[in-house]
Amino acid sequence: MEPAEEPIVARLSGLVRVLLLLTAALVLVVVVVLTQFYGPASPPPPPPVAEADEGPPPSGSYHRPATPAPDTATIPRTAAGRQIRYGRDLIAHTARYLGPQGSVAHLTNGMNCQNCHLDAGTKGFANNYLAVAATYPKLRARSGTMVTTQMRVNDCVERSLNGRALADSSREMRAIVAYINWLGHDIPKGKKVYGTGFTKLAYLPRAADPVVGKAVFATKCQSCHGPNGEGKQLADGREYQYPPLWGKHSYNDGAGLYRISNLAKYVKAAMPFGAAFDHPQLTDAQAWDVAAFVNSQPRPHLNTPRDWPDISKKPVDHPFGPYTDSFSERQHKYGPYQPIEDAHPQLAKAK
Repeated sequence: MEPAEEPIVARLSGLVRVLLLLTAALVLVVVVVLTQFYGPASPPPPPPVAEADEGPPPSGSYHRPATPAPDTATIPRTAAGRQIRYGRDLIAHTARYLGPQGSVAHLTNGMNCQNCHLDAGTKGFANNYLAVAATYPKLRARSGTMVTTQMRVNDCVERSLNGRALADSSREMRAIVAYINWLGHDIPKGKKVYGTGFTKLAYLPRAADPVVGKAVFATKCQSCHGPNGEGKQLADGREYQYPPLWGKHSYNDGAGLYRISNLAKYVKAAMPFGAAFDHPQLTDAQAWDVAAFVNSQPRPHLNTPRDWPDISKKPVDHPFGPYTDSFSERQHKYGPYQPIEDAHPQLAKAK
């Protein structure tokens, strides 16, 4: 009987080996599946490192999209639609119609509205127009009066484009307002829209530095705007591809962007070319310093005797006195701003 038992033992041993191999394969499959679902364990990423003079990491970086503008393909093929499209063209190519060589009038400095209100006023945190129809008319502290959309448009014409106002009844004003209203036609009155206005930007603990900003300009800005801030015109010489940042063809010192905080927020969210509010290319300090440099350069002057009738409501960085405090014009222009804001808590709420 003993010779007959050996094949049975051999078969049992082979079966055990097969079962062991199957078990090992099953364990391997379970490990692979769990790894696919849960991923390998990894240490947490290191915290971001901020520049020494900036404190926390740069502000103004967002992780959700701005409210989208309506698709221009949905503009109706009607007389009203033609007016809207003309308004959009006036925003994108203002100088062709109203500039020094304009086909309609010679009212402006040659810049386009789009040079400051990017993508015809639709780019997030780059002077986006989407909320205008929902918020105007409104009371503005700068004028101390109720301001209509037409008045707001002419503010830009007279200040940012250093030009002369359009008549409310003109074909061009009616078209611009029609386009702005079309952009915001789905936004209820008074509703806040994400992506309009300017991005948030923390104050520096020091004054913004034009000397440091000059170096930032040389490395980040002058390839488009020119070494002397003169901008770059298109081949036909009728409008700018990249606008002048100072000099006689740039915005005057009554423009909103002449306030360093506004320009710093704008360049943080939209400059240099290719930047966006959710993918900034400048640190907070670079944005503040380059804004200080640009707004230290010569530009046209605008007399504004009726601005800020209640001087207690002047923004902390309004660069012209008189003020209700003892801080100098230089500190109001370059900062540091937090001490000024601390002295005017009502301005912090309005910011």
